Formats: sequence, C-alpha cells, structure tokens
Amino acid sequence: MTENQNFWYKVARTIAKAGANPVPISDTFLEILQILMNEEQGRFVIKVFKKPSLRFDQIKERIKDEYDDDAIYKMLEDLLDGGILSSGMSKSAGVRVYRLLQPWPGLMEYCLLKGETDEKSVKLAKLWHRFYGEMVEGTQKNYDTIVKMFEKLPAIDRIVPVEQEVEFGAEIITPYEQASQYIDNYDDIAVAHCYCRHEKDLIDDPCKLGAPKRNCFFFDKSAKHIIDHNFGDRISKEEAKKIFKEAEDYGLVHKVFHVHANPEGKIEAICNCCKCCCGPFQMFHMGAIPLSTLTSYIAKVNVDECVGCETCVEKCPVDAIDIVDSIAQINENLCIGCGVCVHACPQDPKALSLERTGLRKVVITPKKIEQE
Repeated sequence: MTENQNFWYKVARTIAKAGANPVPISDTFLEILQILMNEEQGRFVIKVFKKPSLRFDQIKERIKDEYDDDAIYKMLEDLLDGGILSSGMSKSAGVRVYRLLQPWPGLMEYCLLKGETDEKSVKLAKLWHRFYGEMVEGTQKNYDTIVKMFEKLPAIDRIVPVEQEVEFGAEIITPYEQASQYIDNYDDIAVAHCYCRHEKDLIDDPCKLGAPKRNCFFFDKSAKHIIDHNFGDRISKEEAKKIFKEAEDYGLVHKVFHVHANPEGKIEAICNCCKCCCGPFQMFHMGAIPLSTLTSYIAKVNVDECVGCETCVEKCPVDAIDIVDSIAQINENLCIGCGVCVHACPQDPKALSLERTGLRKVVITPKKIEQE
C-alpha cells in the first residue's frame, strides 16, 4: 500500500467507524472519498473525529495547535457543505454538535441529494453502484458471518403504511403510524431529491415506476441542516402532504428514520422508496444485506374478493406475495406492512387489507448466490 493509499485508508476507517453498518474499505470507497474531500479535510477528519459527534470546544482542543477559531469554523462549514458532516443544536446541552456522517445512510445520500447532473455527480453515481457490487461480493464470500452481523443491528428505518388504507382509531398513540401526523408535528420541513432514483438516472437505469424524485423529507434539526447547506428546500406542510399522496399513488413505500434509531423518538427523515432504486431494497435484492425494518402492520387477503390478477405480486417491494390456485398468498414472514399492495389492488371492494400487529421487527435474509 502506498503512502497516499494508507492515508485515505485511515480517512475511510475513521468514517466507517462513525456508523454501525459494516462497509468494505475498498479502492472504490477510497476513490469516492477523494472526490468528496481534499487531503487537508481528510487530515482534519482523522485528527478530530475520534468520536463521531463533538462540540466546537472539543474540536478546538484536538486541533488548536494547527488551526485558530476562524480556520476551524471555515473547515467545519466546508465539510458541512460537502456532505461530510451534519450539525444541529443539542437541546440538552444548548450548544451546536458536529457529527461525522457514516458511509450509509449518510455520505451515500448527501452527495446526490442536490440532484446535480454534472460530471462529478455522474462519476459518484457510477462509483456507488460499483460499491454496491463490492458489498454483494463481500457478503456472499462471508455469508453466514455478515448476515448474522447485520441481523443483530437495530433496524435503520420504520415503515409507515399508505394512510388511506388504514383505519386509525382513538387508541393510536406514539410511535405514530401516519405520515400526516409527522408533518403536523414539525414546523421545520425540508424536501430534497431522492438520491436513489437520482443515482439510477445518472447510470442510465431510471426508475421502472417513473416515480418523481423530489420527495425525500427531512424534519426539525435535520431539515435546518438541509436548508442551511443547500441540499434541499424548505417546504410547507400542505405541499408536503400533497407530495406524500403523490408518492403513494406511484406505489412508493414510506420509510421513517428516527433519531438514534429509537422508534418512539423524534424523526430525522422520511424516504419514499421504490423497489427498483431504493438503496436498502437494491442491496437486499442483490444479495448484499438483510432487509431489516420495523412495522406495525401486515397485509391480509380476502379470498372471496381476490381474482388472482397479480397486481399485488408486481407491486410488492419485498416479493412477499405469490398466486396460488388463482388466489394471492402472502408470506407473513416477509411482509413489511407498507400497504402498497392494498393501495394498488384494483378490486372493489379490495381483496387486500392491512391488519394492525403492534410494533414488530421484520428481518429478511438476502439470497445466497452459489459461488463458482
């Protein structure tokens, strides 16, 4: 390994340690980092971020021999603008906290959130796609070890069902199960490009649903960060609800990302995901990672109404539905309760419905590919 490769490997290791999800420290990942940041920024990251979240005074203590306050602020702003760091005010401490982003979810999303189509963005999209392939290779070579490692990790998201397909009663309490409830509870809301569908556009493999891209939502401190650093735009509650409804009509899945992966806590973001483009869906179907999520619902079939049209089979993002003897059959071990199949069902009355289960974790093991 050359001195330059060794340096960028240290940068990569520092960033990888910021998150719980294991990632391959490959030449591809090193190349991505060299596009996203320069060597001075890399040295700053290595020296400062021994812990992923730090206050300014903690950062200053680690770098004061090389940077004065103005230079530190300038470096932090550049890293925030570049999607290497995020920041927000800590309500408990009353000070700003700077957080080093992990590879995913994190760097992978931020570098394409702006929806740019320049040469740099195209190159990054191609590199991330290659990186997916390296994750598949790494998992398949060490299948049992890697899969067990991922299965033990907390679910990174929670599914909120298509709202109009659920009967909500007075007993519904937090964690909320309605996208509109989240919108109503936050004053700061930002919308950005779906990095997944944008990445697929940039590699000439566009969304099979033709779904719109401007529907990744951020809330509260995350929204302020997105707006302040030009990754997205402030949006009204009314416009947000309109976009959510459009996403449901395209057959997209609402994925909620909670602060510290705590399903009863505040949320950072909601993605509207399709099977063909979504990063976690892609990596699951390719054989890179298990699909791990939280949900409170499960789909059920009304056999008296089902005509076996296969619409639900086509729409299900996790391939949990088959047609058996001309009737839809749901594998309940795979169902993530998103409600996309119910919403898409053309029957009247519908042949599918959502049943409330209470909060549960669904882990779906990726396919094992025979090694040559």
